[in-house]
Amino acid sequence: MPIKIPSDLPAFDVLTNEGVMVMSSDQAARQDIRPIKIALLNLMPKKIQTENQFARLIGATPLQIELTLIRMSEHRTKTTAAAHMAEFYRPFQEVKDEKFDGLIITGAPIEHLPFEDVTYWDELREIFDWTQTNVHSTFGVCWGGMAMINYFHGVDKQMLDAKYFGCYRHQNMAPASPYLRGFSDECTIPVSRWTDVHQDEIDQNPDLQTLLASPEVGPCLVQDRKHRALYIFNHFEYDSDTLKQEYDRDAAGGTPVDVPVNYFPDDDPTRAPLNRWRSHAHLLYGNWISEIYQTTTFDLSKIGQESTDLRA
Repeated sequence: MPIKIPSDLPAFDVLTNEGVMVMSSDQAARQDIRPIKIALLNLMPKKIQTENQFARLIGATPLQIELTLIRMSEHRTKTTAAAHMAEFYRPFQEVKDEKFDGLIITGAPIEHLPFEDVTYWDELREIFDWTQTNVHSTFGVCWGGMAMINYFHGVDKQMLDAKYFGCYRHQNMAPASPYLRGFSDECTIPVSRWTDVHQDEIDQNPDLQTLLASPEVGPCLVQDRKHRALYIFNHFEYDSDTLKQEYDRDAAGGTPVDVPVNYFPDDDPTRAPLNRWRSHAHLLYGNWISEIYQTTTFDLSKIGQESTDLRA
């Protein structure tokens, strides 16, 4: 089954040209199926690029997915056209009475700020609480994951002396986890962040389990059973050239930047990078969608009223 998105959303043509199955609202209405409702709270400045990346991953399963794009109610982006935001995004305050099978909360380039100094922190805390009554499973990505694990468990983000930047090998710490079905013992994941969380803080909480971790860049994927959430601090969703775009941007602007680790062939930034994480990215998000499908209630109104635990 395809992912349901507006036919005039830029991702519709991008994913169609890639062979990803997409359908318009009119097509979806002709199918007598209850789609899996997934919301994307997009905090990244490059909204359209991020839409494409996550729609590509959640649209690759056999299930019909209905994607809703959400923005913070008062915050206004300066990097995406206002017309695009007005046409395709709904402010959180407009959707807060609705229920969703899944929610993805993206990262945001505000790592240097204490959480409480973020202009939309109060509303984001409201969203975190809302997930416990209106969302069956939440996926926090990079800064979004760090914000959630801090809010729910007090796990601090730590500033790094040097940016983690490149492609790092990660170990499969929980082969029996349903979220890691089909995973190899090791996998490569793009990393781009100035902050970290410490494994010993995660280990202090029995509700948290680290599923993927790297000896070089620490914990990556953490399951939070109590809050029906996954937190991933790195970027399976990245395109092949996303790290290259970051490197080229900084190099062109005169910002000191190291060549991303283990990314360009022979560490030569003039050569095209190879994507070595795509298959595991599809596995992870496909497994997440599968777990939602198998554990969510058919009646959306009952989300938040029935069992609060996803299967271990």
